[in-house]
Amino acid sequence: MEDNLDTPVILIVEDDQGLQSQLCWHFDQYEIIAVDNRSAAVAAIKQYKPSIVLQDLGLPPEPDGVTEGMLCIEEILNIDPNCKILVMTGRSEQENALKAISLGAHDFFHKPVNTDTLDLIIERTLRVHQLEEHNRKVESQYSDCLLGVITTDPKMLEICGLIEKLAPTEITCTLLGESGVGKEVLAKALHNHSQRKNDRFMAINCASIPENLIESELFGYEKGAFSGAAKRTAGKIETANKGTLFLDEIGDMPLNLQAKLLRFLQERVIERVGGTTEIEIDTRVICATNKDLKAMSAEGLFREDLYYRICEMEINIPPLRERIGDKALLAKFFLKKYCEANNLQIKGFTSDALLAIEQYEWPGNVREMENRLKTASIMCNNKYLGADELNLQTPDGESELAISLKDTRKQAESSAITRALSMTENISAAAKLLGVSRPTLYDLMKKYEITQD
Repeated sequence: MEDNLDTPVILIVEDDQGLQSQLCWHFDQYEIIAVDNRSAAVAAIKQYKPSIVLQDLGLPPEPDGVTEGMLCIEEILNIDPNCKILVMTGRSEQENALKAISLGAHDFFHKPVNTDTLDLIIERTLRVHQLEEHNRKVESQYSDCLLGVITTDPKMLEICGLIEKLAPTEITCTLLGESGVGKEVLAKALHNHSQRKNDRFMAINCASIPENLIESELFGYEKGAFSGAAKRTAGKIETANKGTLFLDEIGDMPLNLQAKLLRFLQERVIERVGGTTEIEIDTRVICATNKDLKAMSAEGLFREDLYYRICEMEINIPPLRERIGDKALLAKFFLKKYCEANNLQIKGFTSDALLAIEQYEWPGNVREMENRLKTASIMCNNKYLGADELNLQTPDGESELAISLKDTRKQAESSAITRALSMTENISAAAKLLGVSRPTLYDLMKKYEITQD
């Protein structure tokens, strides 16, 4: 919807005056613009900026062919790539409809028009358009609060504010959260907003290094300290001097090494393996884990004194499935990133792909999404990335999009209402944002069991 506040504008491109009049009469709740040829459609797109275009493929001067209709689709999308084009086609013209989709049309429906079905398609398409418009508007604001952090979620924005406060300090922070939520991204944000930003950010994953090697990796070693130690080598801690040391998966650090790490944190000196000389180190330490360190310390699996030393400040990062508005936002960011990196000409997502992205739980969080988008963008052969390339599956193995039109409408409406309520202060403002009356919004909230927090 234009600016999310005005009555949606729908452009009808149909040279059959009878069908054109029928559609104009049926959609009296929208602002309708009707034209009967390509040049008039292009002019209307520039003047009225409609959210949706209902377009016949057979347009003059070739009403029995599709060339003019296909050209119309291309010209409309060149002017406004965000416009949703719904193609009207006969039941025997499936191949032409699919060609129109490959050019960037949003969806198609058959003539003669079933108005009930068309109503559902229009409502679903408007919800998708509204969601995309919202994401585009916040895109310029989403991550400037912290370098590398992409979010519109209120909880994540609070975390961004907290990190900005903590960054200039020397407080030892521990980032808590599931694997893939972006703990290293936030650790880098702490570094990049600190006085140490011009020095090294040194990361080490405590779970990925064998137990017999992690001590030498952290503290370094002298020549001859052990078999294979051919020369003096600085460890990660020493290399991070003046900068930031990031200890990822700190919960997997062996108990015998935890005491040595505690001594370093307390005294800020280290000794290389096989050495006797104390080396002073000035570094900021940030830790991260997906484990419950407090419970581990109670069970004797993690030193309690080390726990309190590294957790001067704990920051709990919510999983992607709990972040309001971040799924589509991140998906678009990653798609753009890999299209630019691989010189791909993908313009965006299909509506089915966006719905699949919103519905999926993302158990692997942001890391899983990035990996899926990287692969899917390379495998995509169309101008718009579809759900098939994303290969999203429900727990029972069925496609996320194997849902009825009724279910689609329910999910789209419920999602739009939830977002509107989260973006506004009261029911009246939310109703205005959605383009419905207050009583209608109350009825929908009751229908979908949505409460206002």
